[in-house]
Parts: sequence; C-alpha cells; structure tokens
Amino acid sequence: MERISRFCTMLLWTAVLALVANTLPWDYARAEELNIVTTTTDLASIARSIAGEHASVRSICSGREDPHFMQGKPSYIVMARDADLWIRVGMDLEIGWEPPILDGARNMAIREGGPRHIDASERILRLGVPSTKITRAMGDVHPQGNPHYWLDPLNARIVAKSIADRLSRLAPEYAGDFQKNLTLFRESLDEQMFGKELVAKVGGARLWGLNLKGELDAFLSAPNMEKALGGWLGRMRPFRGQKIVTYHRSWIYFANRFNLKIGAELEPKPGIPPSPSHLAAVIERVKTEKIKVIVLEPYYSRKSADLVASKTGARVVVCPISVGGQPDTEDYPALIDLIVNRISKAF
Repeated sequence: MERISRFCTMLLWTAVLALVANTLPWDYARAEELNIVTTTTDLASIARSIAGEHASVRSICSGREDPHFMQGKPSYIVMARDADLWIRVGMDLEIGWEPPILDGARNMAIREGGPRHIDASERILRLGVPSTKITRAMGDVHPQGNPHYWLDPLNARIVAKSIADRLSRLAPEYAGDFQKNLTLFRESLDEQMFGKELVAKVGGARLWGLNLKGELDAFLSAPNMEKALGGWLGRMRPFRGQKIVTYHRSWIYFANRFNLKIGAELEPKPGIPPSPSHLAAVIERVKTEKIKVIVLEPYYSRKSADLVASKTGARVVVCPISVGGQPDTEDYPALIDLIVNRISKAF
C-alpha cells in the first residue's frame, strides 16, 4: 500500500508540475532562447529580424515548394510540439496540412486562438476577397482573400509589427530589443522601397501614407522629389500601368503595389492546369494587348509559358515567391530585390 501511495503521489506531482510549466509566465517557463516555428520561409525571415538573438526560427516550408500542397511529415509535428510560438500565413493557405500538424503536436498554446499562435494575416491589407458565394467550380479560391500578401512590402511591414507586439507581450524582458529590431527592419525596408535619399527627406511612414492614399505620384511631381526616388519603386516606376501574364494568381499584391496590371493567367481557374483552348485565348490577348512579360514560379512547368512566349515574343520570367526559393533569396529583402530586378529587366 505504501508503494502504491508513493506512486500515486509521484503521478500527482508530475501532473501538477506539467500544469505549472504550461501556466508560468513566459520568462519563467522559457528563460533562454525562444523556439519559433513558422509555416513559410518569408515569415521566418521577418521573425528572425524581429526576434534577433533571443530566438531560433525554423520554417515548415523550404521556399522551393508550392505552399498550397505541402505534405505533412512526422518531423513537422515534432517541430510544432517543441515550439514556443507558431506563426502562420493564414487565409487558408495552410488549410490542407496545418491542422494535422497542430493536432499531432498536442501543444495547446500554439493552436489557433492560443497565446502563442500568430495568424500573420490579421492586420494586413487584403486583396482578392470574393464578393460572391464560393463554389468548387471557381477553382482554388480562398474565401478570406488571396493569401500571397507577403509580396507587398507594406504587408511585410505590418506583419513585422504583429510579431514584435506579440513577442513583447510574451517575453517582456526582451520587449525593448524586439521594438528596436522592428524599427530597424522598417527603416531598412522603407529605404529599399523608396530609396535612402527620399526616405531621408520625407520619412518612410509618410511615403507609405501617400502611397496608400494614391497621392504619391502627385507628390513626386514636385521639384527634385522624383529625382530622389530610388529603391524598388524607383526601378519599377517606368513600367507602371504595364500588363503581365502570370501562371497562378500569386502576383496580385506585387502588381498592385508596383502599379502593374494582370492581363491574363495561364491557369483558366486557380489550381486548374492550362488547357489548349485557354492558352489559345491567352496568346490572342497577349498579341492584342502587346503584353511583354510572363511571370511564373519555379515549381510550375514552363511548358505553357514557353508556348505563349514562342507565339507572341513575350519574355518568360521565372521568379520564386518565397525566401529560399532560388539562390540569392536568403532573406525577405533579397527576395523582393530579385523579383524587382528580373521583372524590370524583362520590361
């Protein structure tokens, strides 16, 4: 009986310790480096910039595969089980593979709605939100809007703020570092978007405000302002209003931010492979509207894009949409820089 009593007491204390470990403040339960897991490499890159030396950051996706169609692996469940913070793109991008990972991990704090779960889409500027009832006949349409929002640098700026704010609440002893890193990340991003000279004259926050209000063009028409414009927007500005063809509906945020127009898509509907009749219609449109550039991700076959290019003279530009998707995309700014360089050169 005594042995049974000791065993029961041990079980009770094990349960109590587990409960206490899960309810202790962040700084007591995890006093050392935080373990952050993100669903994509883009979120991982931004999280590293904000967390700095206080976290290790890993991503489920590598950047080289289509994030819509990831396959779950036991190693992902282990990553989620040990995570102090889980960050997802949201807007149903991960709907096919995130739930089994979180269910298997049994880490209640990182589940949706938990204190250590961040849906990075919560504050972003959304595009492509359907105005009608969604049916399967429409293809792979996301009810909450197009989830490829990280291709807009303004949304990256917003996501960085969401991550910094959550980390500051969960690890208040490092809050000063997180907010400092956020400021550095935003300043660097603003300079890469608008150029150092213009940001120094006007300020990044004001430039983004003018951009959102549609007043930036008028502002840049003032003496010496357009000459000061540089960065990504400066490189893309000569091509504003130009049309591009895309393979999948991945590029609407990039096109919107840099004043490009999507003239056609090689997929007849999102997620549906190109058909001969649809490609014939795309070829005719490219000829009629004199579209010069076709953009697609590396994990899609070039066959359809090359066919359209051969019939029209348009240039095919293969661009990754995630960090790590190709060489020279080691972090988020490098990814956008590569995309801007390739598309501007194609024009």
